[in-house]
Amino acid sequence: MGILVQKFGGTSVASVEKMKEVCNIIEKYKKEGNDLVVVVSAMGRKGDPYATDTLINLCTNVNKKPKKRELDLIMSCGEIISGTILTSMLEARHMPAVFLTGMQAGILTTKIFSNSKIKEINPTRIYRELDEGKIVVIAGFQGATEDGEITTLGRGGSDTSAVAIGKALGCETVQIYTDVDGIMTADPRIEPSAKILDSCDYEEVFQMAEKGAKVIHPRAVELAKSGDIVLEIKNTLNPTCKGTRIGLTRGVTSNYEDFKSRFMTAVAHKDNIAQVKVKSSEELFSKILNEMELKHINLDMINFFTEEKAFALDQNNISLVEEILKKYSVEYEIKKHCAKVTLIGSKITETPGVIAKVVRALSKAGITLLQSSDSYTCLTCLVKEEDMIETVHTIHEEFSD
Repeated sequence: MGILVQKFGGTSVASVEKMKEVCNIIEKYKKEGNDLVVVVSAMGRKGDPYATDTLINLCTNVNKKPKKRELDLIMSCGEIISGTILTSMLEARHMPAVFLTGMQAGILTTKIFSNSKIKEINPTRIYRELDEGKIVVIAGFQGATEDGEITTLGRGGSDTSAVAIGKALGCETVQIYTDVDGIMTADPRIEPSAKILDSCDYEEVFQMAEKGAKVIHPRAVELAKSGDIVLEIKNTLNPTCKGTRIGLTRGVTSNYEDFKSRFMTAVAHKDNIAQVKVKSSEELFSKILNEMELKHINLDMINFFTEEKAFALDQNNISLVEEILKKYSVEYEIKKHCAKVTLIGSKITETPGVIAKVVRALSKAGITLLQSSDSYTCLTCLVKEEDMIETVHTIHEEFSD
């Protein structure tokens, strides 16, 4: 049937019991005749013994500022631990398997420790192991430079690993297994009426990931689109659930007309945001923006007015921004404890009156809209952090079918 890449996240491999469920899924697809490449994350999440954050703490507990090279080495151990355990379990169930680190799998990266980019993948070793009838288990989140330095790919790196491997192998589908039944119209922890989406296109999911929805890493979505790969988001503990399929180039959805008529895809949210307002000329503000770019400060929702410029950014970057603003002696105002709530859908731009409808709904709910911005597929509202959950409720209810 061809090669299928399956990626299992940290919650899917958090314990031996959960890994048994992973083995059941792998066995099912193997019996169907697929050649399988399985990409794994580290075991569990923050606080678990072999989770990435736990491994980082082993270094930071003895040195507050360890070198990123050494951090990459210890972080890479998480996926090696989960991968070798899973491979051993598959072997114990009489399913021939082999485990490969990122370097052994041929993943070549840039030399940017803790946030490397994949330059290319040489799949020769993977093909050789598959030809021998083995299930190939690969450590996600990692690779190596040309001179053999171990690197990691940053948060969400295992998603990126899986899709990049799928692209290198010419796969049509990559499955991403997690602890939810699929992508939902909002975070179900704060929006009880959130529904599972049958399908999405790449741009919608990319915007969801960028705007705070913890579905799949944006880099992985970009890779999938460039490789014309369909992504399936599935639940390890509920594998018979259809889940969400991303990408429409091969008729992903059985009801394409419903997909095309859908207005709202999802409502995403992100807290820990600050709003900055600056009074300056456009010429001076351009210099300020250039300096922020040099310091790798990401800005969002930039609005230009005659006498004032406004933008939003991660609150953790406030001190750096203030240093720059003081350097240029401009008058500015910073509002902390804000949040971004984003309405995402492919028909937003072509539909008149969307912002008016949002403003009316928020006003009726007693929520102050601090700022807004829109693009082809999304409309983002900046609100006080204390109003974030109510804003998600309000917008989700206003645009639900």
